[in-house]
Amino acid sequence: MRTITDTENAPDMQDAAASRPDYRPEALNLKNQLCFPLYACARETVKLYKPYLERVGLTYTQYITMMILWERRSVTAKELGQRLYLDSGTLTPLLKRMEAKGLLTRQRDPVDERSLRVTITEAGTALKERCLEIPYIMSENVKLTKEESETLYNILYKLLEE
Repeated sequence: MRTITDTENAPDMQDAAASRPDYRPEALNLKNQLCFPLYACARETVKLYKPYLERVGLTYTQYITMMILWERRSVTAKELGQRLYLDSGTLTPLLKRMEAKGLLTRQRDPVDERSLRVTITEAGTALKERCLEIPYIMSENVKLTKEESETLYNILYKLLEE
């Protein structure tokens, strides 16, 4: 998904709207927005995770961070931020809290001192066992067929492609 982070580089909204032959004021109705059901579904999905994640002492963002560390054991903070779509202002306090819990360590990368390396600890690795059932529990909570889930998955990742 292409993002514009600098308002100076964003197209002028009035010029863009005026040049569209299909411009209609009802385009601003909430029911006509693709972004709203995506946003609402994401929030509701995260809410479904909450009771299961609380049992293991994680927030959703900590959980997805752990998933990457369970896969890779050690990554740079930059890579972690890119894979999770998190900026450093969100990632840094998240990693500090997780380090305080003993789930990971943060150290300057010996190969590149400018990079911060995030490495899973033994406690972080052990937590994986307690989380194994969460994906299965969550798949039972999603009211989609297997085929619908796969289609939605593919569409959402298509939207994320740059």
